[in-house]
Amino acid sequence: MPRRQWVVAGRVQGVWFRESTRRHVEDLGGLRGWVRNLPDGRVEVVAEGAADRIEALRAFLSDGPDLACVEWVTEVSNPPEFESDGFRITV
Repeated sequence: MPRRQWVVAGRVQGVWFRESTRRHVEDLGGLRGWVRNLPDGRVEVVAEGAADRIEALRAFLSDGPDLACVEWVTEVSNPPEFESDGFRITV
């Protein structure tokens, strides 16, 4: 299954970005991974699942929730392997 890692920059902390991402993934279904704040103000997302759902998540990250102001989304090469049966907010 495809696995992707993105870093999202802009006004993405303190605007419900992580919870909105978790809810979006829940609505999509079939993805596992995590979303977390980074110390520098960006947000990291790692997800694994069906290609169409991965692309739908990527599209969501470009806009984020209403209060967010996404400046850019970068895909990170070589996303980490992980063991998880769902998608969660982590620290």
